[in-house]
Amino acid sequence: MDTEPAQGQLRRLNLTIFLPLLAVVGAISVADYARSWWEAVVLGAGVVATMVCFTRWAAGDVLRVALPCLVVTAAVWPFAVLVVGSSAAFFGVSCVGSYVIPQLPRYRVAAAAALAVYVGVVGATRLLVSHEDVPGVLFQFVLVPVGVTVVVVGLMFPNKGFYDVVDELEEARDREAELAVIRERVRFAGDLHDIQGHTLHVVKLKTALAQKLVDGDTADTERAKQELREIHALVSETIAQTKELAYAQRRLNLSAELENARNLFEAAGIRVRVNREADVDQDASELLGQVLRETTTNILRHAQATRVRITLSATSITIVNDGAQRAPLPELRGLAALRQRVAGDGGELTVEQDDGRFLTAATLPHRRSEAQENR
Repeated sequence: MDTEPAQGQLRRLNLTIFLPLLAVVGAISVADYARSWWEAVVLGAGVVATMVCFTRWAAGDVLRVALPCLVVTAAVWPFAVLVVGSSAAFFGVSCVGSYVIPQLPRYRVAAAAALAVYVGVVGATRLLVSHEDVPGVLFQFVLVPVGVTVVVVGLMFPNKGFYDVVDELEEARDREAELAVIRERVRFAGDLHDIQGHTLHVVKLKTALAQKLVDGDTADTERAKQELREIHALVSETIAQTKELAYAQRRLNLSAELENARNLFEAAGIRVRVNREADVDQDASELLGQVLRETTTNILRHAQATRVRITLSATSITIVNDGAQRAPLPELRGLAALRQRVAGDGGELTVEQDDGRFLTAATLPHRRSEAQENR
């Protein structure tokens, strides 16, 4: 799988296409203008410096070689003007400047103007050694080099902006991937809390009941053994659910959760009434089951309830209990996490506390009905 960033791929593509072109053009220019080996060495140094700068620009760290490459190409340009008579050697300093200037943290416009002025002033010094055809010299050594320099540097600014946009898109994609991982970890932690927390509270309740049955004045050994067997079965089921969660195979069954909640409330001496207004949609069953499980745990843990009413419709569940604390609404992290899940599924989870009465209600969109209407 190719994991190279898009910005790196673009730079590598530029390197593959333009580096050979720079090498060929530079070699032709040196062969065309150099009249001796030492002139070829000087002009070749400018070509090499340009290629080195381009290579580092393609790698994304051009500033590391900016100064030496600028010094070499800037020195080759007056040598070419005064000694060799080559008007093409400006291209080295222009290219290096176009790679470096857009990368500067500030004073980029001033640097671009200084580069154009330098190219023009050095080109004008050709008049010191050539007094014939002044307009031609100015055109060949001043106007063309300055114009090309301005165009090349100007084009590199939007090029830099393009690479910045690509870099920002890559960063946004990486952040989105990290957020997806974090969301999955939060979801996993919430599911693990639902399984382990619920089981531990139930085990605690049943253990206390079994101890009461054994230690009471009228010991009920058989009932105590039954409670212990249920504890054993519950722990085994929790181990299985934890394995299913680890392998992303766990799905809650609302009917099973409803029966489990009824048994727990009755074992704790809480009267339960269940109203089924309609059959629950299959798409909503799992999430509503999570709401019921978390609410059951909260009632057993935080309330002194004597009555619980559970109302089910096709895409909603409402649990109302008495015995809530007459205090500000407590922080219930499990329900807070479920509120985000319900909202992410297009629904709404409501939690209210009023005069000893606690209400938890979750409503999901009617997806099945909407699908039938679309048909």
